[in-house]
Amino acid sequence: MRLPMKLRTRLFLSISALVTVALLGLLLGLVSVLQMAAAQQQSVLETTHSLEVGLKLRQNLGDQLVLLLDKDNSPNNLPTLQENFQALLDHGLAQSGDRVGFSKANENYQAFLQAYRATPDPARSMDVEQPLGAAFNQVRTDLIDSHKQALDQILNSEAHTRDQALLVSGALGLMGLVVLVLGFITAHNIARRFGQPIEALAKAADQLGQGDFEITLPVTHAIELNQLTRRFGLMADALRKHQATNVDELLAGQQRLQAVLDSIDDGLLIIDRQGLLEHLNPVAQRQLGWDNSRVGTGLAEALQRPELNQQLRQVLRGGSLDRPPEDLSIEVEEEARLLTYSLTPVSHPQGPILGAVMVLHDVTEQRAFERVRSEFVLRASHELRTPVTGMSMAFGLLRERLKFPPEARENDLLETIGEEMQRLTQLINDLLNFSRYQSGLQKLELAPCAIDELLDRALLRFADQAASKQIELVKALEPPLPRIQADIGQLDRVLDNLLLNAIRHTPSGGHIRLHARRHAERVIVSVEDDGEGIAYGQQGRIFEPFVQVGRKKGGAGLGLALCKEIVQLHGGRMGVFSRPGQGTQFYMALPV
Repeated sequence: MRLPMKLRTRLFLSISALVTVALLGLLLGLVSVLQMAAAQQQSVLETTHSLEVGLKLRQNLGDQLVLLLDKDNSPNNLPTLQENFQALLDHGLAQSGDRVGFSKANENYQAFLQAYRATPDPARSMDVEQPLGAAFNQVRTDLIDSHKQALDQILNSEAHTRDQALLVSGALGLMGLVVLVLGFITAHNIARRFGQPIEALAKAADQLGQGDFEITLPVTHAIELNQLTRRFGLMADALRKHQATNVDELLAGQQRLQAVLDSIDDGLLIIDRQGLLEHLNPVAQRQLGWDNSRVGTGLAEALQRPELNQQLRQVLRGGSLDRPPEDLSIEVEEEARLLTYSLTPVSHPQGPILGAVMVLHDVTEQRAFERVRSEFVLRASHELRTPVTGMSMAFGLLRERLKFPPEARENDLLETIGEEMQRLTQLINDLLNFSRYQSGLQKLELAPCAIDELLDRALLRFADQAASKQIELVKALEPPLPRIQADIGQLDRVLDNLLLNAIRHTPSGGHIRLHARRHAERVIVSVEDDGEGIAYGQQGRIFEPFVQVGRKKGGAGLGLALCKEIVQLHGGRMGVFSRPGQGTQFYMALPV
């Protein structure tokens, strides 16, 4: 049984073996080249020396021939040349051996010397047909042959060296091929043994990412990969168990959520990111007269309200509706119903919009009651206005004729009656105006309006009243401010109401700030005071009619409700921002 080996050990041994084989091949080639170079050098030196000795011998032999043929030369010079010739032969034999024919030349030269000694007249005996001349010619022929043999030896040495070089090149090429093959085999083994498990792990990771936890991992001979595979398997098993637990919890949570959605009193429609219906609870089905077959259709198409497309796109981008939408008029079982709705984006905790929720509320009876109430208030206000106007005129005439001392009790009673009559008249006017706005009878007279001029007039109207309480009125503008189309008189009424409330709730020595700026396609106008503020729990009802919350009580509670109706009629919206003890800011956002 083969024991598992660490991955780094396998890689080290494989690469080390490959590098060792390559180094051995290179070392063998280097040694062969060095030996071949040394042998070639030695051969060249020996052959060069043989050629040099052969040349000297031919020169010496030529000198001897000259002395033999010249009778006038001294006979003592010839033995010296003969001794030098013999010394050169001996030196050539000692250095080159018998490779270039010096041995045969030496034998024939000895025969020449014997013939020379036996010949009484050497000069006349140098003919090739005579013994002395034949011996001399044989020595000369031997020296020429030795020269040719030396040249042939050089050629043979070159051929031998070339053959050795080809042999060494072939050996190195074969060694390189062996190294290349071993490299391919090693790389293939590494890829097969280590690449396949890694690919299997990558494939298993993809399966885990797709929710498939039934994975099979191979067993390898590398300790690290075995550990990684085993831990990956443990992780997959833990994820499988965790998924099973989460699925059960998710199903239980989904059932609880479904029960909650089905039990609420309002209709609920869940819309996906493409604007298609995903779910509607039973209340919405009853309100709209639908069934589950509407799931998957577009919201605007299902409700036959094209304007819902733009509203839904705005909500799915993370925005909110600029104004409360109009009621939906639905006919269910030949009965007309009015539904209010709100659209709210559903966001992931990390930010992306997942869809939207539409909440429906049946306001059929409420709208009928409001209509009856508005008609009643309108009629009652009209009916009350005539007698109150008459009473006010009669009281004015009576007061002109009755004269009491300033300190008299009757004078205080007359002042009280006058104030109450004025308050009653203002209340009736507010009721009439509010009823007109809610019933849609009030029409706007639009004209170009400059925001700075609007604020200047408001400050001028309340300058004396603010000065009496030592309150500083401040105007702050952030240009450029565009002109807007508005009913200037109605906006004056809104600013008057807001400034009156601010002066009423600002302590002596305080500040009131009128601020205006442009934000995108809207102009934001705000009135800010540093009074006592409004409690957080009461800010949601501050614009409801007949409601007085928080701050000092006074009036019928219609002022802010009337302001909101005026701003909404202009296509804007109104809001409040307040912190208890730190003042209050009322603002209106008007479209450019």
